[in-house]
Amino acid sequence: MTNDDLAALLLRAVRAQRFDETPDAMRQGAPVSEHPSIDLAVAAFPRNAAPVYANVLFSREHPQGLIADLGAAAAVRNVSFHADLQDEQGRSVAWLPGSDWARLPWQHLCGSGAQRFVAPYPASLLKLMVLIGVARLVDQGRSAWSAELSFEGQVKSIGDWAFDMTTISCNSSTSALVMHLHACGAIRRVGQTEVHNELHQLFESLGLFGLRLANTRADGGWGNAAGAGVGHLQMTAWDSLRLLWWLDAQAPAAPWLTGGHARLLGASLAHVMDCLEQQTLHEILSSATLRGLPGWVAGLPADDLLFAHKTGNTENYSADAGIARGIAPAQRHYLIAMTSNLGSRYAPHPDAATSWKLPALGAAIDSGLRTWLGD
Repeated sequence: MTNDDLAALLLRAVRAQRFDETPDAMRQGAPVSEHPSIDLAVAAFPRNAAPVYANVLFSREHPQGLIADLGAAAAVRNVSFHADLQDEQGRSVAWLPGSDWARLPWQHLCGSGAQRFVAPYPASLLKLMVLIGVARLVDQGRSAWSAELSFEGQVKSIGDWAFDMTTISCNSSTSALVMHLHACGAIRRVGQTEVHNELHQLFESLGLFGLRLANTRADGGWGNAAGAGVGHLQMTAWDSLRLLWWLDAQAPAAPWLTGGHARLLGASLAHVMDCLEQQTLHEILSSATLRGLPGWVAGLPADDLLFAHKTGNTENYSADAGIARGIAPAQRHYLIAMTSNLGSRYAPHPDAATSWKLPALGAAIDSGLRTWLGD
């Protein structure tokens, strides 16, 4: 298997789902007016062979899909990523029916090249960045998982706040930990201006320019109403996957790294992985949480695959990223990251998170990888 083989597999898997036929509640159930935006990255680890990896992108501007050109330094060389945005009313204006992208004030996020891709807001996948930020404080002795933190009348340990933020995607827990990042000096603001952000320094040092946790507030505010949210919190799929690669202790070293590169986290990694492995929201690329709903579609399999991951879901967005490892005797091992504008407005049932096409995509990718990685 080569990188080109993997990219071709991902293109086929996305095209097979016919995302252009997805019903949209904002169009009274009629199909979407424009092809949804899907940013999908996978890295697979064959036994006794070098890792393979690929990033493909679909949007109204690239309905047949675009393969990211990943250079020797793993930077995307043929795509210019633009940040998502909100209007004066706090609406995710890019995804409203009939939105005219030619009239929207796009801002460059990262990457270069003639092809444009508007990076969808990552929704609660952003909590992975918060989790890593707090874990770095723990490793540096500036915090502790056992330390108590009070927020909005609740007192819990830092570790419990992190666990709830990750496993049940608790927004209050996220606010508590964002407040903690500010209180520990990892993020600082002067008035309305952010003057220091250790997460951005970390991401930039790793070449992960598509990851941004910008404009959060010292009181824990991180959403649209706080002046952050859409357009300020960004995660491209490829950079999300590379962040996970730094966390995966069982993964081989990334091919673009040379000797002397330590792991991203120290002793704090154990709690981070526990948070990801205990995920309860299997409703995007995996779908076990939703089993029993009418029309249920299986996603990444739960019977022979451990998926340590974080999801994100709002009305306009769905995202999922994690580490997939086969449960013995299964052997496959891969990373997957996906962001999209396919939020709950595309769900066929009030209790579903998104279109069944996303778990179907997860199942298709896993099925294709079995051929190369083994069961």
